[in-house]
Amino acid sequence: MSSANATRAEFLAAKEATGEDISLWRVLRGDFEDPLVRWTRLRERHGDVSRYRFGLDDSHLVTHPGGARRVLQDNVGNYTKEHPSYLLLRRLVGNGLLTSEGSFWLRQRRLAQPSFHRQRIAAMAAQMTQAAVDLAGEWELKVRSGEPFSMLEEMSALTLRIVADALFGTGLPARASSVRGAWDVLSRQMAERFSRRRLLPPILPTAYDRAFRGARRTLFEIVDEIVAEKRSRGGDSPDLLSMLMSANDEETGEQMTDAQLRDEVVTMLLAGHETTAVALSWAWALLDQHPDPRAKLREELASVLGGNPPAAADVPRLTYTRAVIEEAMRLHPPVYILFRRVKEDDVVCGYRIHQGGVVVMSPMVFHRHPSFWDRPDAFHPERWLDQDAVNRRPRFAFMPFSGGPRQCIGNGFAMMEAVLILATLAQRFAPRVAEGYVLEPEYGVTLRPSRGLPMRLERSRPGGVAIAGGTCSRWPPREVPANETQ
Repeated sequence: MSSANATRAEFLAAKEATGEDISLWRVLRGDFEDPLVRWTRLRERHGDVSRYRFGLDDSHLVTHPGGARRVLQDNVGNYTKEHPSYLLLRRLVGNGLLTSEGSFWLRQRRLAQPSFHRQRIAAMAAQMTQAAVDLAGEWELKVRSGEPFSMLEEMSALTLRIVADALFGTGLPARASSVRGAWDVLSRQMAERFSRRRLLPPILPTAYDRAFRGARRTLFEIVDEIVAEKRSRGGDSPDLLSMLMSANDEETGEQMTDAQLRDEVVTMLLAGHETTAVALSWAWALLDQHPDPRAKLREELASVLGGNPPAAADVPRLTYTRAVIEEAMRLHPPVYILFRRVKEDDVVCGYRIHQGGVVVMSPMVFHRHPSFWDRPDAFHPERWLDQDAVNRRPRFAFMPFSGGPRQCIGNGFAMMEAVLILATLAQRFAPRVAEGYVLEPEYGVTLRPSRGLPMRLERSRPGGVAIAGGTCSRWPPREVPANETQ
Protein backbone atom coordinates (compact mmCIF):
# COMPACT_ATOMS: atom_id res chain seq x y z
CA MET A 1 0.00 0.00 0.00
CA SER A 2 1.62 3.25 -1.10
CA SER A 3 1.62 6.32 1.10
CA ALA A 4 1.29 9.83 -0.28
CA ASN A 5 4.22 11.90 -1.48
CA ALA A 6 5.68 14.50 0.82
CA THR A 7 3.69 17.71 1.03
CA ARG A 8 5.11 20.92 -0.41
CA ALA A 9 5.89 22.14 3.09
CA GLU A 10 7.68 18.89 3.95
CA PHE A 11 9.66 19.06 0.72
CA LEU A 12 10.80 22.65 1.35
CA ALA A 13 11.72 21.82 4.96
CA ALA A 14 13.89 18.89 3.88
CA LYS A 15 17.62 19.13 3.24
CA GLU A 16 19.16 19.42 -0.20
CA ALA A 17 21.54 16.57 -0.86
CA THR A 18 25.13 17.25 -1.86
CA GLY A 19 27.37 15.17 -4.08
CA GLU A 20 29.59 15.27 -7.14
CA ASP A 21 29.24 15.13 -10.92
CA ILE A 22 30.31 12.52 -13.44
CA SER A 23 30.78 14.27 -16.76
CA LEU A 24 28.99 13.23 -19.93
CA TRP A 25 32.37 12.87 -21.62
CA ARG A 26 33.48 10.31 -19.05
CA VAL A 27 30.18 8.46 -19.48
CA LEU A 28 30.55 8.30 -23.26
CA ARG A 29 34.14 7.08 -22.93
CA GLY A 30 33.10 4.44 -20.40
CA ASP A 31 35.79 5.84 -18.10
CA PHE A 32 34.58 5.20 -14.56
CA GLU A 33 36.11 4.02 -11.34
CA ASP A 34 34.81 0.91 -9.59
CA PRO A 35 31.13 1.62 -8.76
CA LEU A 36 31.45 0.23 -5.23
CA VAL A 37 34.36 2.58 -4.55
CA ARG A 38 32.50 5.57 -6.00
CA TRP A 39 29.22 4.92 -4.20
CA THR A 40 30.93 4.16 -0.89
CA ARG A 41 32.86 7.44 -1.14
CA LEU A 42 29.64 9.34 -1.86
CA ARG A 43 27.98 7.82 1.20
CA GLU A 44 30.95 8.54 3.43
CA ARG A 45 31.31 12.16 2.25
CA HIS A 46 27.70 13.17 1.73
CA GLY A 47 25.55 10.86 3.85
CA ASP A 48 22.92 8.25 3.08
CA VAL A 49 21.27 10.37 0.38
CA SER A 50 23.59 12.15 -2.04
CA ARG A 51 22.95 13.88 -5.33
CA TYR A 52 25.10 13.74 -8.42
CA ARG A 53 24.83 14.18 -12.16
CA PHE A 54 25.56 11.07 -14.20
CA GLY A 55 25.72 12.16 -17.83
CA LEU A 56 22.42 13.96 -18.36
CA ASP A 57 20.60 12.37 -15.40
CA ASP A 58 20.08 14.13 -12.09
CA SER A 59 20.65 11.16 -9.77
CA HIS A 60 19.97 10.59 -6.10
CA LEU A 61 22.06 7.84 -4.50
CA VAL A 62 20.14 6.26 -1.61
CA THR A 63 22.19 4.00 0.68
CA HIS A 64 20.06 3.68 3.85
CA PRO A 65 17.54 0.81 4.32
CA GLY A 66 14.89 3.32 5.34
CA GLY A 67 15.31 5.08 2.01
CA ALA A 68 14.99 1.81 0.11
CA ARG A 69 11.81 1.06 2.01
CA ARG A 70 10.39 4.44 1.05
CA VAL A 71 11.19 3.97 -2.64
CA LEU A 72 10.48 0.26 -3.08
CA GLN A 73 7.59 -0.24 -0.68
CA ASP A 74 5.95 2.63 1.19
CA ASN A 75 5.69 5.04 -1.74
CA VAL A 76 6.39 2.64 -4.59
CA GLY A 77 3.87 4.31 -6.93
CA ASN A 78 6.02 7.44 -7.15
CA TYR A 79 9.10 5.60 -8.43
CA THR A 80 8.83 4.00 -11.86
CA LYS A 81 11.05 1.93 -14.14
CA GLU A 82 11.06 4.61 -16.84
CA HIS A 83 14.83 4.54 -17.07
CA PRO A 84 17.26 3.76 -19.93
CA SER A 85 18.40 0.55 -18.24
CA TYR A 86 14.86 -0.88 -18.33
CA LEU A 87 14.36 0.40 -21.88
CA LEU A 88 17.33 -1.75 -22.87
CA LEU A 89 16.01 -4.70 -20.87
CA ARG A 90 12.64 -4.48 -22.62
CA ARG A 91 14.43 -4.85 -25.94
CA LEU A 92 15.97 -8.00 -24.55
CA VAL A 93 13.20 -9.76 -22.58
CA GLY A 94 10.05 -7.97 -23.73
CA ASN A 95 7.41 -6.74 -21.31
CA GLY A 96 7.62 -9.42 -18.63
CA LEU A 97 7.50 -9.17 -14.84
CA LEU A 98 10.96 -7.62 -14.68
CA THR A 99 10.17 -4.67 -16.96
CA SER A 100 6.37 -4.15 -17.00
CA GLU A 101 4.57 -1.68 -14.76
CA GLY A 102 1.19 -0.62 -13.44
CA SER A 103 -1.97 -2.66 -13.86
CA PHE A 104 -0.43 -4.88 -16.54
CA TRP A 105 2.41 -5.88 -14.18
CA LEU A 106 -0.07 -6.53 -11.36
CA ARG A 107 -2.16 -8.79 -13.58
CA GLN A 108 0.87 -10.76 -14.74
CA ARG A 109 2.12 -11.10 -11.18
CA ARG A 110 -1.25 -12.47 -10.02
CA LEU A 111 -1.23 -15.00 -12.85
CA ALA A 112 2.33 -16.14 -12.17
CA GLN A 113 2.28 -16.18 -8.35
CA PRO A 114 0.63 -19.62 -7.84
CA SER A 115 3.35 -21.22 -9.96
CA PHE A 116 5.91 -20.25 -7.30
CA HIS A 117 4.06 -21.64 -4.29
CA ARG A 118 6.39 -23.21 -1.73
CA GLN A 119 5.03 -26.71 -2.27
CA ARG A 120 5.46 -26.46 -6.05
CA ILE A 121 9.07 -25.33 -5.61
CA ALA A 122 9.80 -28.16 -3.14
CA ALA A 123 8.47 -30.65 -5.70
CA MET A 124 11.23 -29.51 -8.08
CA ALA A 125 14.04 -30.33 -5.61
CA ALA A 126 14.70 -33.80 -7.02
CA GLN A 127 15.24 -32.34 -10.51
CA MET A 128 17.65 -29.76 -9.12
CA THR A 129 19.68 -32.36 -7.26
CA GLN A 130 19.70 -34.76 -10.21
CA ALA A 131 21.12 -32.05 -12.45
CA ALA A 132 23.88 -31.37 -9.92
CA VAL A 133 24.61 -35.11 -9.56
CA ASP A 134 24.94 -35.41 -13.34
CA LEU A 135 27.39 -32.50 -13.34
CA ALA A 136 29.37 -34.20 -10.56
CA GLY A 137 29.89 -37.15 -12.90
CA GLU A 138 31.28 -34.82 -15.55
CA TRP A 139 33.53 -33.13 -12.98
CA GLU A 140 35.33 -36.43 -12.35
CA LEU A 141 37.07 -35.95 -15.71
CA LYS A 142 38.07 -32.40 -14.76
CA VAL A 143 39.63 -33.68 -11.53
CA ARG A 144 41.76 -36.12 -13.47
CA SER A 145 42.85 -33.58 -16.06
CA GLY A 146 43.62 -30.83 -13.56
CA GLU A 147 43.00 -28.27 -16.30
CA PRO A 148 41.36 -24.92 -15.44
CA PHE A 149 37.84 -24.22 -16.69
CA SER A 150 35.30 -21.41 -16.39
CA MET A 151 33.26 -21.95 -13.24
CA LEU A 152 30.76 -19.32 -14.39
CA GLU A 153 30.14 -21.27 -17.60
CA GLU A 154 29.71 -24.50 -15.62
CA MET A 155 27.24 -22.95 -13.21
CA SER A 156 25.41 -21.20 -16.05
CA ALA A 157 24.95 -24.44 -17.97
CA LEU A 158 23.74 -26.19 -14.82
CA THR A 159 21.24 -23.52 -13.77
CA LEU A 160 19.98 -23.18 -17.35
CA ARG A 161 19.20 -26.89 -17.36
CA ILE A 162 17.40 -26.60 -14.02
CA VAL A 163 15.29 -23.58 -14.92
CA ALA A 164 14.48 -25.14 -18.30
CA ASP A 165 13.34 -28.34 -16.56
CA ALA A 166 11.19 -26.31 -14.17
CA LEU A 167 9.75 -24.09 -16.89
CA PHE A 168 9.20 -26.58 -19.66
CA GLY A 169 9.18 -30.00 -18.00
CA THR A 170 12.09 -31.02 -20.20
CA GLY A 171 15.69 -30.03 -20.70
CA LEU A 172 17.03 -28.16 -23.68
CA PRO A 173 19.68 -30.60 -24.89
CA ALA A 174 19.46 -29.50 -28.52
CA ARG A 175 18.87 -25.84 -27.75
CA ALA A 176 20.83 -25.09 -24.56
CA SER A 177 24.02 -24.08 -26.34
CA SER A 178 22.03 -21.73 -28.59
CA VAL A 179 20.34 -20.13 -25.57
CA ARG A 180 23.66 -19.68 -23.75
CA GLY A 181 25.33 -18.28 -26.86
CA ALA A 182 22.51 -15.80 -27.44
CA TRP A 183 22.52 -14.73 -23.79
CA ASP A 184 26.30 -14.16 -23.83
CA VAL A 185 25.94 -11.78 -26.79
CA LEU A 186 22.93 -9.98 -25.37
CA SER A 187 24.21 -9.57 -21.81
CA ARG A 188 27.60 -8.29 -22.97
CA GLN A 189 26.01 -5.77 -25.34
CA MET A 190 23.46 -4.70 -22.72
CA ALA A 191 26.25 -3.71 -20.34
CA GLU A 192 28.22 -1.95 -23.08
CA ARG A 193 25.22 -0.11 -24.47
CA PHE A 194 24.17 1.24 -21.08
CA SER A 195 27.62 2.14 -19.78
CA ARG A 196 28.38 4.08 -22.99
CA ARG A 197 24.84 5.44 -23.30
CA ARG A 198 24.23 3.72 -26.66
CA LEU A 199 20.48 3.99 -26.18
CA LEU A 200 19.33 3.90 -29.81
CA PRO A 201 17.57 0.69 -30.91
CA PRO A 202 19.90 -1.89 -32.52
CA ILE A 203 18.61 -1.17 -36.03
CA LEU A 204 21.79 -0.17 -37.86
CA PRO A 205 23.32 -2.47 -40.50
CA THR A 206 26.51 -2.79 -38.45
CA ALA A 207 27.95 -6.13 -37.33
CA TYR A 208 27.37 -5.06 -33.72
CA ASP A 209 23.66 -4.35 -34.16
CA ARG A 210 23.17 -7.41 -36.37
CA ALA A 211 24.67 -9.59 -33.64
CA PHE A 212 22.18 -8.21 -31.12
CA ARG A 213 19.21 -8.72 -33.43
CA GLY A 214 20.32 -12.23 -34.34
CA ALA A 215 20.83 -13.30 -30.73
CA ARG A 216 17.45 -11.92 -29.69
CA ARG A 217 15.73 -13.57 -32.66
CA THR A 218 17.33 -16.91 -31.78
CA LEU A 219 16.16 -16.66 -28.19
CA PHE A 220 12.59 -15.66 -29.02
CA GLU A 221 12.23 -18.29 -31.74
CA ILE A 222 13.30 -21.05 -29.35
CA VAL A 223 10.79 -19.93 -26.72
CA ASP A 224 8.01 -19.51 -29.32
CA GLU A 225 8.63 -23.06 -30.54
CA ILE A 226 8.44 -24.44 -27.00
CA VAL A 227 5.21 -22.56 -26.27
CA ALA A 228 3.68 -23.83 -29.54
CA GLU A 229 4.76 -27.43 -28.79
CA LYS A 230 3.29 -27.20 -25.30
CA ARG A 231 -0.04 -25.89 -26.61
CA SER A 232 -0.24 -28.61 -29.25
CA ARG A 233 0.32 -31.39 -26.70
CA GLY A 234 -2.10 -29.97 -24.16
CA GLY A 235 -2.48 -31.83 -20.89
CA ASP A 236 -1.94 -30.76 -17.31
CA SER A 237 1.82 -30.93 -16.75
CA PRO A 238 3.41 -29.77 -13.47
CA ASP A 239 5.94 -27.46 -15.14
CA LEU A 240 5.71 -23.68 -14.78
CA LEU A 241 4.88 -23.01 -18.43
CA SER A 242 1.83 -25.28 -18.26
CA MET A 243 0.71 -23.52 -15.08
CA LEU A 244 1.14 -20.11 -16.68
CA MET A 245 -0.77 -21.23 -19.78
CA SER A 246 -3.72 -22.46 -17.72
CA ALA A 247 -3.78 -19.61 -15.17
CA ASN A 248 -6.86 -17.36 -15.17
CA ASP A 249 -6.93 -13.82 -13.85
CA GLU A 250 -9.03 -13.73 -10.68
CA GLU A 251 -10.82 -10.55 -11.71
CA THR A 252 -11.23 -10.88 -15.49
CA GLY A 253 -10.90 -14.62 -16.08
CA GLU A 254 -8.43 -13.89 -18.91
CA GLN A 255 -5.36 -15.96 -19.68
CA MET A 256 -1.98 -14.87 -21.01
CA THR A 257 -1.59 -14.50 -24.74
CA ASP A 258 1.26 -16.32 -26.50
CA ALA A 259 3.18 -13.03 -26.68
CA GLN A 260 2.78 -12.46 -22.95
CA LEU A 261 3.79 -16.05 -22.24
CA ARG A 262 6.89 -15.62 -24.39
CA ASP A 263 7.96 -12.46 -22.55
CA GLU A 264 7.50 -14.10 -19.14
CA VAL A 265 9.31 -17.27 -20.17
CA VAL A 266 12.25 -15.33 -21.64
CA THR A 267 12.45 -13.26 -18.45
CA MET A 268 12.38 -16.33 -16.21
CA LEU A 269 14.74 -18.30 -18.42
CA LEU A 270 17.41 -15.62 -18.51
CA ALA A 271 17.04 -13.98 -15.11
CA GLY A 272 16.36 -17.33 -13.45
CA HIS A 273 19.57 -19.00 -14.55
CA GLU A 274 22.01 -16.07 -14.70
CA THR A 275 21.57 -14.73 -11.17
CA THR A 276 21.87 -18.13 -9.47
CA ALA A 277 24.89 -19.07 -11.59
CA VAL A 278 26.62 -15.82 -10.62
CA ALA A 279 25.84 -16.27 -6.91
CA LEU A 280 27.20 -19.83 -6.93
CA SER A 281 30.34 -18.77 -8.79
CA TRP A 282 31.11 -16.15 -6.14
CA ALA A 283 30.43 -18.72 -3.42
CA TRP A 284 32.98 -21.15 -4.90
CA ALA A 285 35.60 -18.41 -5.18
CA LEU A 286 35.04 -17.18 -1.62
CA LEU A 287 35.15 -20.70 -0.20
CA ASP A 288 38.49 -21.26 -1.89
CA GLN A 289 39.86 -18.07 -0.31
CA HIS A 290 38.56 -18.92 3.19
CA PRO A 291 39.53 -22.38 4.50
CA ASP A 292 37.63 -22.15 7.81
CA PRO A 293 34.19 -21.61 6.23
CA ARG A 294 35.03 -24.30 3.68
CA ALA A 295 35.77 -26.77 6.49
CA LYS A 296 32.59 -25.82 8.38
CA LEU A 297 30.54 -26.33 5.24
CA ARG A 298 32.01 -29.78 4.76
CA GLU A 299 31.30 -30.68 8.39
CA GLU A 300 27.65 -29.69 8.06
CA LEU A 301 27.23 -31.63 4.82
CA ALA A 302 28.76 -34.76 6.37
CA SER A 303 26.58 -34.45 9.48
CA VAL A 304 23.27 -33.67 7.76
CA LEU A 305 23.58 -35.70 4.56
CA GLY A 306 25.91 -38.53 5.54
CA GLY A 307 27.21 -38.87 1.99
CA ASN A 308 23.76 -38.79 0.34
CA PRO A 309 22.55 -36.24 -2.18
CA PRO A 310 20.29 -33.59 -0.61
CA ALA A 311 16.49 -33.56 -0.87
CA ALA A 312 13.93 -30.83 -0.17
CA ALA A 313 13.48 -32.05 3.41
CA ASP A 314 17.20 -31.52 4.07
CA VAL A 315 17.24 -27.86 3.09
CA PRO A 316 15.96 -26.43 6.44
CA ARG A 317 18.78 -28.29 8.22
CA LEU A 318 21.49 -27.04 5.87
CA THR A 319 21.77 -23.75 7.76
CA TYR A 320 25.48 -23.16 7.19
CA THR A 321 25.16 -24.03 3.50
CA ARG A 322 22.46 -21.40 3.15
CA ALA A 323 24.59 -18.97 5.15
CA VAL A 324 27.44 -19.39 2.65
CA ILE A 325 25.06 -18.53 -0.20
CA GLU A 326 23.61 -15.53 1.63
CA GLU A 327 27.05 -14.22 2.56
CA ALA A 328 28.25 -14.55 -1.04
CA MET A 329 25.17 -12.61 -2.20
CA ARG A 330 25.75 -10.01 0.52
CA LEU A 331 29.26 -9.24 -0.70
CA HIS A 332 28.57 -9.73 -4.40
CA PRO A 333 24.82 -9.48 -5.13
CA PRO A 334 24.19 -10.57 -8.74
CA VAL A 335 21.68 -7.73 -9.17
CA TYR A 336 23.91 -4.95 -7.85
CA ILE A 337 22.06 -1.82 -8.98
CA LEU A 338 18.45 -0.63 -9.14
CA PHE A 339 17.13 2.49 -10.86
CA ARG A 340 13.84 4.33 -10.42
CA ARG A 341 12.50 7.47 -12.12
CA VAL A 342 10.88 10.03 -9.78
CA LYS A 343 7.34 11.00 -10.80
CA GLU A 344 6.82 13.79 -8.25
CA ASP A 345 8.87 15.58 -5.62
CA ASP A 346 9.29 13.55 -2.46
CA VAL A 347 11.38 13.32 0.72
CA VAL A 348 13.58 10.33 1.50
CA CYS A 349 15.47 10.10 4.80
CA GLY A 350 15.02 13.84 5.30
CA TYR A 351 16.38 14.80 1.85
CA ARG A 352 14.65 16.25 -1.19
CA ILE A 353 14.15 13.88 -4.12
CA HIS A 354 13.39 15.93 -7.22
CA GLN A 355 10.74 15.20 -9.83
CA GLY A 356 12.17 13.76 -13.04
CA GLY A 357 15.38 12.65 -11.38
CA VAL A 358 16.67 9.12 -10.93
CA VAL A 359 17.02 7.22 -7.67
CA VAL A 360 20.02 4.89 -7.67
CA MET A 361 20.20 2.09 -5.09
CA SER A 362 22.95 -0.51 -4.95
CA PRO A 363 22.38 -3.67 -2.91
CA MET A 364 26.15 -4.14 -2.60
CA VAL A 365 26.39 -0.76 -0.83
CA PHE A 366 23.44 -1.57 1.44
CA HIS A 367 25.04 -4.92 2.19
CA ARG A 368 28.29 -3.27 3.38
CA HIS A 369 26.81 -0.37 5.35
CA PRO A 370 28.83 -0.23 8.61
CA SER A 371 25.79 0.85 10.63
CA PHE A 372 24.12 -2.51 9.99
CA TRP A 373 26.94 -4.97 9.38
CA ASP A 374 29.82 -5.94 11.63
CA ARG A 375 33.05 -6.36 9.61
CA PRO A 376 31.13 -5.43 6.45
CA ASP A 377 33.88 -6.37 3.99
CA ALA A 378 34.63 -9.78 5.55
CA PHE A 379 33.32 -13.11 4.30
CA HIS A 380 31.73 -14.38 7.52
CA PRO A 381 28.85 -16.83 6.96
CA GLU A 382 28.44 -17.26 10.73
CA ARG A 383 26.72 -13.87 10.88
CA TRP A 384 23.63 -15.54 9.38
CA LEU A 385 23.44 -18.07 12.22
CA ASP A 386 22.88 -15.32 14.83
CA GLN A 387 19.11 -15.03 14.58
CA ASP A 388 18.94 -12.10 17.01
CA ALA A 389 21.31 -10.09 14.81
CA VAL A 390 19.33 -11.05 11.72
CA ASN A 391 16.09 -9.92 13.39
CA ARG A 392 17.60 -6.59 14.49
CA ARG A 393 18.75 -5.72 11.01
CA PRO A 394 16.33 -3.55 8.98
CA ARG A 395 14.46 -5.42 6.26
CA PHE A 396 16.11 -3.53 3.40
CA ALA A 397 19.66 -3.84 4.74
CA PHE A 398 19.81 -7.11 2.76
CA MET A 399 18.03 -7.10 -0.58
CA PRO A 400 19.66 -9.41 -3.14
CA PHE A 401 16.20 -10.01 -4.65
CA SER A 402 15.12 -6.35 -4.41
CA GLY A 403 12.18 -5.70 -2.07
CA GLY A 404 8.61 -4.55 -1.66
CA PRO A 405 5.91 -5.64 -4.12
CA ARG A 406 8.49 -5.90 -6.93
CA GLN A 407 10.65 -8.39 -5.05
CA CYS A 408 11.79 -11.20 -7.34
CA ILE A 409 9.01 -13.76 -7.68
CA GLY A 410 11.56 -16.57 -7.96
CA ASN A 411 13.57 -15.88 -4.79
CA GLY A 412 12.39 -19.08 -3.08
CA PHE A 413 13.19 -21.14 -6.17
CA ALA A 414 16.66 -19.58 -6.45
CA MET A 415 17.59 -20.13 -2.81
CA MET A 416 16.53 -23.78 -2.80
CA GLU A 417 18.36 -24.35 -6.09
CA ALA A 418 21.57 -22.73 -4.84
CA VAL A 419 21.56 -24.66 -1.55
CA LEU A 420 20.94 -28.01 -3.26
CA ILE A 421 23.64 -27.42 -5.88
CA LEU A 422 26.26 -26.32 -3.35
CA ALA A 423 25.39 -29.18 -1.00
CA THR A 424 25.58 -31.74 -3.79
CA LEU A 425 28.89 -30.65 -5.28
CA ALA A 426 30.78 -29.47 -2.18
CA GLN A 427 30.53 -32.95 -0.65
CA ARG A 428 32.82 -34.27 -3.35
CA PHE A 429 34.80 -31.37 -4.78
CA ALA A 430 36.93 -28.44 -3.67
CA PRO A 431 37.18 -26.02 -6.61
CA ARG A 432 40.35 -23.93 -6.48
CA VAL A 433 40.99 -20.62 -8.22
CA ALA A 434 43.44 -21.09 -11.09
CA GLU A 435 47.01 -20.05 -10.44
CA GLY A 436 47.72 -16.46 -11.41
CA TYR A 437 44.06 -15.44 -11.52
CA VAL A 438 43.11 -12.30 -9.59
CA LEU A 439 39.47 -12.32 -8.46
CA GLU A 440 37.79 -9.09 -9.50
CA PRO A 441 34.17 -8.03 -10.14
CA GLU A 442 32.88 -7.47 -13.66
CA TYR A 443 30.05 -4.95 -13.75
CA GLY A 444 27.68 -5.97 -16.51
CA VAL A 445 23.97 -6.77 -16.49
CA THR A 446 24.87 -8.77 -13.37
CA LEU A 447 27.87 -8.63 -11.05
CA ARG A 448 29.99 -11.47 -12.39
CA PRO A 449 33.47 -12.58 -11.34
CA SER A 450 35.83 -11.44 -14.08
CA ARG A 451 36.98 -13.61 -16.98
CA GLY A 452 34.43 -16.31 -16.21
CA LEU A 453 36.26 -17.31 -12.99
CA PRO A 454 38.88 -19.86 -14.07
CA MET A 455 39.11 -22.69 -11.53
CA ARG A 456 40.43 -26.24 -11.35
CA LEU A 457 38.98 -29.14 -9.42
CA GLU A 458 40.24 -31.18 -6.53
CA ARG A 459 38.33 -33.73 -4.50
CA SER A 460 37.43 -33.20 -0.88
CA ARG A 461 37.51 -35.51 2.09
CA PRO A 462 35.47 -35.01 5.28
CA GLY A 463 36.88 -32.10 7.22
CA GLY A 464 37.46 -29.97 4.12
CA VAL A 465 40.80 -31.49 3.01
CA ALA A 466 41.27 -31.28 -0.73
CA ILE A 467 42.95 -34.12 -2.57
CA ALA A 468 43.85 -34.36 -6.22
CA GLY A 469 43.32 -37.35 -8.49
CA GLY A 470 41.97 -40.75 -7.44
CA THR A 471 38.61 -42.29 -8.15
CA CYS A 472 35.17 -41.99 -6.64
CA SER A 473 32.37 -44.51 -6.51
CA ARG A 474 29.08 -43.92 -8.31
CA TRP A 475 26.75 -41.72 -6.32
CA PRO A 476 23.11 -42.00 -7.40
CA PRO A 477 20.49 -39.76 -5.78
CA ARG A 478 18.39 -41.53 -3.19
CA GLU A 479 14.69 -42.02 -3.65
CA VAL A 480 12.71 -39.08 -2.27
CA PRO A 481 9.58 -40.07 -0.30
CA ALA A 482 6.47 -38.38 -1.61
CA ASN A 483 5.83 -36.61 1.70
CA GLU A 484 9.17 -34.79 1.43
CA THR A 485 7.86 -32.73 -1.47
CA GLN A 486 4.54 -31.78 0.03
